[in-house]
Amino acid sequence: MEIEAIERVSARERLLASASELFYAEGVHTVGVDRIVAHAGVAKATLYTLFGSKDGLVQAYLTARHDRARERMSRELAARYETPRERLLGVFEVQGLLFVEPGFRGCAFVGANAEVTDGTSVKEATERYRAWVRSLFLDLAREAGAAEPERLAAQLVLLYDGAGISAWMDHDPDTAQTSTSVAATLVDAAIPNGPAPSS
Repeated sequence: MEIEAIERVSARERLLASASELFYAEGVHTVGVDRIVAHAGVAKATLYTLFGSKDGLVQAYLTARHDRARERMSRELAARYETPRERLLGVFEVQGLLFVEPGFRGCAFVGANAEVTDGTSVKEATERYRAWVRSLFLDLAREAGAAEPERLAAQLVLLYDGAGISAWMDHDPDTAQTSTSVAATLVDAAIPNGPAPSS
């Protein structure tokens, strides 16, 4: 039974790794089940046993990406920045780490959201990610003492989205420097206790 469990975990990991690579590079709609199982080296029945359907696999792929993004952002912000004000700007610097990774193709959640219909489990996964991005900025804006934290958070979310699209479509990893600079202007205007410390 223990060997069986190890094999199932291994098959799940291979399927998720294959899904992550193929869905991110080519899109969740374009890549079919046959390609995923061939890439992962598992039987089609195993995919259905583990995930129930292709939608179940897409949801698991997005959930895993969300967990990694949240963990990375939390870890990097805690390690690099001391104050909430610095962390507000730090979000854009941490985002910029993605821009220089090989194979960067923009936000996986934007891509997946464009390909699915409302009311599906995949749409719910993309909406959970969006809620996290909004709450990240809102919580930091409140902690930093913004006079209107909701307004500042909405501005920074818009900038964050634009930076990701620009870095991908323009193939410009320096986008992070520009977005951080614009974010500093917004933060300075919204938080009346002097300019944010440079990082």
